[in-house]
Amino acid sequence: MTKAIAFPRYGGADVLCPIDIELPAADPGQVRVAVRAVGVNPIDRKQRSGELDALFPAVFPAVPGFEVSGVVEAVGAEVTGFAPGDEVFGALMGGGYAEHALLDADMLAHKPATLSWEEAAAIPVAAETSERVLGVLGVRPGETLLVHGAAGGVGTVLLQFARARGITVVGTASEANHAHLRELGAIPVTYGEGLAERVRAVAPDGVDRALDAVGKGDVLPLSIELTGSAERVLTIVDFADAAQHGVRFSGSVDEGESYHRRAFAAALALHGAGTLRLPLHRVLPLAEAAEAQRISEQGHLRGKIVLTV
Repeated sequence: MTKAIAFPRYGGADVLCPIDIELPAADPGQVRVAVRAVGVNPIDRKQRSGELDALFPAVFPAVPGFEVSGVVEAVGAEVTGFAPGDEVFGALMGGGYAEHALLDADMLAHKPATLSWEEAAAIPVAAETSERVLGVLGVRPGETLLVHGAAGGVGTVLLQFARARGITVVGTASEANHAHLRELGAIPVTYGEGLAERVRAVAPDGVDRALDAVGKGDVLPLSIELTGSAERVLTIVDFADAAQHGVRFSGSVDEGESYHRRAFAAALALHGAGTLRLPLHRVLPLAEAAEAQRISEQGHLRGKIVLTV
């Protein structure tokens, strides 16, 4: 048996509770990892609340968690490139809030010794999302990308991927996070009333593409106004309103291909060059998963919330 944090029904953060589960066996193509750290993402609480039931129904008791770092314990048949004792990080389709997790080998990467467990656990979701978004939007070098929610876990990695490719990034964030965004090469603007005018002031030549990573207020119509077309706008959070505005919604498995390997390679290349920044908003023990999700729901994050095992 091994320990995990699960939710036995949909509800608030208080439904999260510790449980014992069977130690998973690695099937062909899979790797069992002894988890050291788990990234916390908005999708965790959305799944727990039932908000995603129509798209991603839970099987109770459900263990959340879509990204981990840890040590390989066992490998299934047909797995090459990984062996027990390897330090790794990667993505999985739920099950990360646990002492052990199963990952597909093609969604796993070796962790450099220079990368902490917590930093490594902050990479998979943000890196995959960033690589996918830039590809789906078709942002080209020399263009300007507007990112709503640029200081969060995804936004922080996205703007670094974009800047490395010669893309100018205008990022919305609270005033307290403006210096942080400038350090990462973005042009910060404060969200709220008058946002369109502030964006035009810092990007007089216009905005070519826009990403919604917050899903609040009038972000989608405002982005359409600034880019000139709904086709130039993408949301990764506002599934409900996307169709209403003619905007595309992008999830991790709906583009018909996996971006994980390219995303991990891009993140590791930046880390190897000494330029990858992975700020951690909070680091909490796995037992405090409910508190971590409450903090996530409050927003205004700078970087990632991570649980340690």
